Amino acid sequence: MKKTSPDNPFAPAPPRLWTYTLPGGWKVLAGRTDADNDRLSLRLAGPDDWWFHVRGMPGSHVVLVAPPGSQPDRQTLKAAAAIAAWHSKARGGGVTPVACTQARFVTKPPGAKPGTVQIRKETVLKVRPALPDDAGEK
Repeated sequence: MKKTSPDNPFAPAPPRLWTYTLPGGWKVLAGRTDADNDRLSLRLAGPDDWWFHVRGMPGSHVVLVAPPGSQPDRQTLKAAAAIAAWHSKARGGGVTPVACTQARFVTKPPGAKPGTVQIRKETVLKVRPALPDDAGEK
């Protein structure tokens, strides 16, 4: 039986996420399961948020929440990419390629299983898996 929201017994439960705060007040969210990844990437992420996933192996979908009218600098993007690498099978490895795009370019193919998405206009960032220094993991 699916878990439901306390406000609406027929609504799916909210996604379970890891939450981090980066310097400058940027918030980073990472999904815990395939279903959480779907809800994070396709429902919670705004079109101007940034989406990350390690390339070529399983891992969490990670979203960098963009304050209205803000653009993250390269250091902020790399910090979010490092979190995506940490929450993947690449955690124990060295430098890891992480795909990055705005959430507006993340879609789900028809009939695809949970956690499967297609992305367009990606940039690949090469980072070492890491959490922020003051890993405000929640």
